[in-house]
Amino acid sequence: MKAISVLGSTGSIGTQTLEIAEEFPEQFRVVALTAGRNLELLVKQIQRHTPELVAVADADLLPELQQRLKALTAEQRPQQLPQLVGGPDGLNVAASWDSADLVVTGIVGCAGLLPTLAAVRAGKDLALANKETLIAAAPVVLPELKKSGSRLLPADSEHSAIFQCLQGTPWAENARLSTGSPTPGLRRIQLTASGGAFRDWDAADLENATVADATSHPNWSMGRKITVDSASLMNKGLEVIEAHYLFGLDYDHIEIVIHPQSIIHSMIELADSSVLAQLGWPDMKLPILYCLSWPERLETPWRRLNLMEVGQLSFSGPDPDKYPCMELAYAAGRAGGTMPAVMNAANEEAVAQFLEERIHFLDIPEVIEAACERHKPDLMDHPQLENVLQVDQWARSAVREQVNRGTSRVSVSALAAA
Repeated sequence: MKAISVLGSTGSIGTQTLEIAEEFPEQFRVVALTAGRNLELLVKQIQRHTPELVAVADADLLPELQQRLKALTAEQRPQQLPQLVGGPDGLNVAASWDSADLVVTGIVGCAGLLPTLAAVRAGKDLALANKETLIAAAPVVLPELKKSGSRLLPADSEHSAIFQCLQGTPWAENARLSTGSPTPGLRRIQLTASGGAFRDWDAADLENATVADATSHPNWSMGRKITVDSASLMNKGLEVIEAHYLFGLDYDHIEIVIHPQSIIHSMIELADSSVLAQLGWPDMKLPILYCLSWPERLETPWRRLNLMEVGQLSFSGPDPDKYPCMELAYAAGRAGGTMPAVMNAANEEAVAQFLEERIHFLDIPEVIEAACERHKPDLMDHPQLENVLQVDQWARSAVREQVNRGTSRVSVSALAAA
């Protein structure tokens, strides 16, 4: 039985992880949970999984959580109540909890970076669902991984697909998990993308795009921020940077392919020209399960893929005029150092401003590019953790300042000169 700690247990990744733990009670036990403000759901999770430790991000919520647990009836209350901790230190305790074999990193944003590092430094293996770990902080995280021997197992569908395809190759045989080293025998990665809300739009029509348009995904329902990232293809740009650090391939050999059916989750080309792909219905539980069970595979009752039902699979190259965010991510990745952290933070803030209807959809890549241009003189090639956190906050502030000046469709030149 594998003991797991779930960071961000009330979010999408966390809830699906706990569903898997319930489906496979003989395989997994939950020993630690962390959550934000959803105490109602957290209490239910404590009842079901009886963890040894529970952490809440806001320490001020600890008295309310204690009260809610005490208010449970005798039939509802777990026999053994968990140890409760709070604040950033509490999250770090849960991430490095001694009895945990694997830590699932489901906390979104830079808030998940410090607990992830705590898990790495404690020598824990990680099911990685926090993008900032590698996008913003790879120069900090990779050396820590080498010191501790921790392994990053990708929990998102695209990188899990690559990881699965690499099993049995020299890469897997040499246990090259998240070392940042070149991948033996791997020639090319192709990350598949649905194309997002605007895949059937002409680039010229994006001038009329609204928040409602950008948050209406053609395939499935997701959070508003990630749906906008899908519409701009920034989500794939971020995944390119992650793939570079996870699998050690240079940016010239990591491609994005529009695949509207979302059945092939990514492909690899090997040195001998063989192309391997991982297929399945779009469902995040499969890559999460593979992280939890690796190197084994578990029998599931889940729906099986039927290619006759799918009918056709189609592919096309992304239009750089329609998806400028994609090129910005490639440029930030190639610049390295602190640039990906700036690009990621600027994107998060720009998307937030767009969702509040303070800027237009087409402003998003402009303000991101401007922030990156302003950062070039201050780029650090080998940043420390405090440098990463500092530039993250600087980029967010830089975007807010420009928006607060009342600019709409802000020009890059105006922003860069500010």
